[in-house]
Amino acid sequence: MATGAQLFRGIAAVLALVFLMSAVTIPVAQAGMIGTGDYADRAALEAKRAELAGLLARDEVREQLVRWGVDPDDAAARVETLTAAELRELNARMDEMPAGAGVGSVVGAAVFIFLVLLITDILGVTDVFPFVKRTVD
Repeated sequence: MATGAQLFRGIAAVLALVFLMSAVTIPVAQAGMIGTGDYADRAALEAKRAELAGLLARDEVREQLVRWGVDPDDAAARVETLTAAELRELNARMDEMPAGAGVGSVVGAAVFIFLVLLITDILGVTDVFPFVKRTVD
C-alpha cells in the first residue's frame, strides 16, 4: 500500500507533467503597435466597402443586375469579400466617373461590378454566373 508521501509525489509528478505540456502547447500572444496610417487605410476601405454596399442596395442597380442574370445578394456578398487591392481599383474607377452623372453613373458602376464579378467567375474565384463555363475546376 502506498504511503501518503508516495501518493503526494505521484500526484505532483502528474501535475508537473500537465503544466509542462500546457506551457508547450499554448501559443504565446504577440502584440504590436498599429500605425495611424494603417488604421486610417482600414477605416477608408471599410467606408468604401459600405459605399459599394449602399450602391448595390439601390433599386435600379439591383434591377440591372437581375437583367444580367446576377443575383444581387451574390454581388453584395462578393463586395464583402473583395481584397483591399480590388476595392481600391473599383473605387478608382468609380472616382473617374463624372460627379452628378445620375443614373448613367449608377449603371456604369453596375457594369464595372458586373465585369469584376465576371472576371473573377472566369478565373474560378467565385461562382456567381451560371452561364460561365470553366475549363479548370
